Amino acid sequence: MIGRRTFFGAATASVALGGLLQSQAAEAAAATAKLGFKDYEPRGALGRLERFGTLDLEGQQSFTEGFRLMHRKLIRAASNQALDRVLARNGLDPTTLVTKEELIALVENEPAINIASKAWLANQLVTWKTLQNHFHQHADRYLTEMETADRAGPGALELDPALDIPQYARHEIHIQPGGYVGDPFAGHMYHYGTNSFYVGTIGHNEQDEIHRSTAAALPLPADGRVKRILDMGCGVGQFTVALQERFPEAEVWGVDVGGPMVRYAHMRACDLGVGANFAQRLAEDTKFPDGYFDLTTSYIMHHELPAHITRAVIAEAARVTRPGGVYYPVDFLSGGVKSTARSMYGRWWDHRWNNEVWSFDYHGLDFSAEIGQQHFTFVKETPAALRGFGARHFIRNA
Repeated sequence: MIGRRTFFGAATASVALGGLLQSQAAEAAAATAKLGFKDYEPRGALGRLERFGTLDLEGQQSFTEGFRLMHRKLIRAASNQALDRVLARNGLDPTTLVTKEELIALVENEPAINIASKAWLANQLVTWKTLQNHFHQHADRYLTEMETADRAGPGALELDPALDIPQYARHEIHIQPGGYVGDPFAGHMYHYGTNSFYVGTIGHNEQDEIHRSTAAALPLPADGRVKRILDMGCGVGQFTVALQERFPEAEVWGVDVGGPMVRYAHMRACDLGVGANFAQRLAEDTKFPDGYFDLTTSYIMHHELPAHITRAVIAEAARVTRPGGVYYPVDFLSGGVKSTARSMYGRWWDHRWNNEVWSFDYHGLDFSAEIGQQHFTFVKETPAALRGFGARHFIRNA
């Protein structure tokens, strides 16, 4: 028996599916659903989002979210102005193409830029620490909730306590304590922490608005057949659930290396009554049969992978996507070791202060060109499923 505080949850809670067909997964889920899912939401929910467990935590997170907005509008703006002054002193302008090293040499000793970075970092640390403290202080309640969900449906869950977590996945992405694999409440923290990030960047996502609109915009195979869908690197399953809601009759799978992430994803899907399936597997080694999926996708995953793993994931997508099926990975625009000074500043800042370890590996790739080398044909003039991100609509070759 695995200890209930381990990353991966109780071994007896695993539904070992290993590529079984949807009918078999449904039978396993139905057999265990009668054990019941005991939802723990002490302060109720606002639509799809459960409210913070205590008023104290709600106040703390409201403060950090407000600081994030203020930082974006005032402190980060002052930092950008400082960057422009540095560029001007060096006879450059914001559109000048620079490398990371050239950018660092320009900004590393600029006080206004360093103050802005430190202020953001401190707020990020408080965001994570208050979330982590709450879930650990109420661990028994939240662990019990997950344990009952492990054995419930309508969807199925597969955890793999013996999975050898790759080194590339062990860092604390976004400086989240424990990262995606090292804290039993990684999924809880990620969900609430990223809601705050969205408000501070591209908009509200408390009701999964961004994931649902992105899922709704994904293109379909020419024959219209969408019976099976794979979400690679699914995290806490918001995109997976949105895909299941768009295609309620389809067999939908979300896979992720993080046991706590898929465990939370499954629990939340149960709470929403959505029958998506989740498995703790590697995106580069999903274990599904060849040509199994009509639609293969991912949501902002690849910039968190080293370049050689990105290539391996693309190869795996080519293997599991049927001829004529669609591959559409959602992620940032990429390509080239140089960028405009303003853009490179943002990229370096995210890498340096938000612990985006592999972002320069990703941005150094021409991501679309890499996909085109792996048995896929690019479909031109397809609108981006998520505005501001690359439009990568590919068809699996016969």
